[in-house]
Amino acid sequence: QLAESGGGSVQAGGSLRLSCHVSGYTYSSYCMGWFRQVPGKGREEVAAIDDDGTVRYADSVKGRFTISKDNAKKTHYLQMDSLRPEDTAVYYCAAKPGICWIPSLVGSEYGYWGQGTQVTVSS
Repeated sequence: QLAESGGGSVQAGGSLRLSCHVSGYTYSSYCMGWFRQVPGKGREEVAAIDDDGTVRYADSVKGRFTISKDNAKKTHYLQMDSLRPEDTAVYYCAAKPGICWIPSLVGSEYGYWGQGTQVTVSS
């Protein structure tokens, strides 16, 4: 089970930090990713992290967003800085259980998804 938190409303240029707590898995390792979706549009990749902390970002967020994890807390984070109105979306965390050597931005590879958290950026 994945539980996101930390969404909300912020003005352009502001920051938010999303959290994703993982529970109920017996796997000791997994890939984690963040995706987002605007109503009426397709899902968009945001960021991903693998077992040893290698990260990958979509070009649209590179330099502004940071994905990280705390293995002891089984929690992953998405720090979002310099937010723009076009970042407005529902953000989802996702998990792909198993040994993860390469962070993946391909949503179809993830089998477990959180419920989503709304991020709204006003101009």
